[in-house]
Amino acid sequence: MSDFTSNFWSVYVTAVVLGGILACLLLLWVTARKKVAASADNTTGHVWDEDLREMNNPLPMWWVGLFIITIVFGLGYLTFYPGLGNYAGKLGWSSHGQYDTEVAKANKELEPLYARFSGMSVDQVAHDPQAMAIGERLFMNNCAQCHGSDARGSKGFPNLTDGDWLHGGTPEDITETITHGRIGNMPPMGAAVGSADDVKNVANYVLSLSNSPHDSVRAALGKAKFGVCAACHGPDGKGNTTIGSANLTDDIWLHGYGEAAIINMINNGKTNQMPAWNEKFSEAQIHVLASYVWGLSNVAGGKKSVQ
Repeated sequence: MSDFTSNFWSVYVTAVVLGGILACLLLLWVTARKKVAASADNTTGHVWDEDLREMNNPLPMWWVGLFIITIVFGLGYLTFYPGLGNYAGKLGWSSHGQYDTEVAKANKELEPLYARFSGMSVDQVAHDPQAMAIGERLFMNNCAQCHGSDARGSKGFPNLTDGDWLHGGTPEDITETITHGRIGNMPPMGAAVGSADDVKNVANYVLSLSNSPHDSVRAALGKAKFGVCAACHGPDGKGNTTIGSANLTDDIWLHGYGEAAIINMINNGKTNQMPAWNEKFSEAQIHVLASYVWGLSNVAGGKKSVQ
């Protein structure tokens, strides 16, 4: 698909590119025909530093030749490759197409390596040193930017080593998350809860669910108002992995801890996105990566820092 939203820009780019090449040809032609009047000693009459004189010699033929070759090369390149607006070039080359070709080639070369793991269960792969070394590289190159090199996450990015899973921690759930991604949405609920005082009461009730420091009086008042939140988080506040709602009873706070952070969440909501990786990774690669992630919280020693 073209990056241009209007044909005007395609014509504009084409005119600028071809105009630049024609301008170079015109410059070469003009300089070749123009004769500068010279003195008997073949100088232009310009003198610097008392004795440095400008000679009136023509351009070296090697320089003119290179200039012409550059122009011919430019026209040839624009014939076969994109560069003139919407024109794709006779070869139909594109950076995206080359990327897809190289990825397909790399996956083809890696198929024998991953074939051994495809028939193994997640638990078996998670206990295989070679598979885990590969999974670690996949994780470090693609997942560590958000979840950290030790997979312990940070504010807004889940810790993958603690056994707490918004969308479920089974091998199937993790595979689904990596393959298709996830979008977590906590809508702004301040207006639904009530007044600012009501929101504060609910925040303290939420803190009480995990036995975190809270105002017990406000928590008691907020219990009834929590019914608005129970639709997603459940009446007991334990969340729902089907829709990715957080467990509010485990004292694990993805987006910040304390009364102020919870009030902000209730009032403003939050949207988080885990991208889908099925277009980059093959099914076998996802199997190894999912096994590695599952192993971080299910295999002895899996919680150690990934180095």
